[in-house]
Amino acid sequence: MRCLIIDDESLARSRLRSLIEADGRVTVADEASDGASALEKIAEHKPDLVFLDIQMPELTGIEVATRLQDSDLPLPIIIFVTAYDEFALKAFDLHAIDYLLKPFDRSRFVTALEKAIGAHQSRDSADLQKQLASLISTYNPAPPVSVDRLPIKSEGKILLLPVDAINYISAANNYVEIHAENATHLMRETLSALEAQLDPKKFLRISRSSIVSINRIREIHPLFHGEHTLVLSTGTKLTASRSYRDALKPFLGK
Repeated sequence: MRCLIIDDESLARSRLRSLIEADGRVTVADEASDGASALEKIAEHKPDLVFLDIQMPELTGIEVATRLQDSDLPLPIIIFVTAYDEFALKAFDLHAIDYLLKPFDRSRFVTALEKAIGAHQSRDSADLQKQLASLISTYNPAPPVSVDRLPIKSEGKILLLPVDAINYISAANNYVEIHAENATHLMRETLSALEAQLDPKKFLRISRSSIVSINRIREIHPLFHGEHTLVLSTGTKLTASRSYRDALKPFLGK
């Protein structure tokens, strides 16, 4: 396994590196000291495992995890490194993603590492995706009211786009592309954050990188391994991944 160490404290990074190297079962590919660099390093190295600090400037560890979920990158196993109290950490236990509570000793580190190695050996990307999505939703709860229009900044003005005009939405790095009836709009937002603002009766998350308007779905074609092709009324074809197949069940019949 290859790992990355992401922490804004140099002493914390050094401590983790020394523990990892002394253990010998995992190789350190690189380090990063902030969230933005973390995303770049993850894209560069595509690690199996990431030791990810939660409290970092600019982008927190949870925000980094959210952007990973919305990207097309292979999802790594994450061990969060945090100074959160035990009450806040119950969410990590519930969603089976391990953590290291600062300050931690070698024994606790080995326990977390063995859990990550075991998850890697019996890895199920669909289960890993669900675990991360559950964790993110715990710390980024959806607003109680769905929006009717989205504010799109463009050419010195703000376009209030009715959500009923949207065909589908796709992730584009730190942005989302909103494919509407007459144009495609770019919005600086994560797909998960945008999903939380949309009415689940009107929109369906079908993959890590796509949300579709339910009313625009014209046909559903089964593929291999639990995936499906969705054909929209516009003729556009989208792939619904196995990780999100439960969302399609109401539309598949018996």
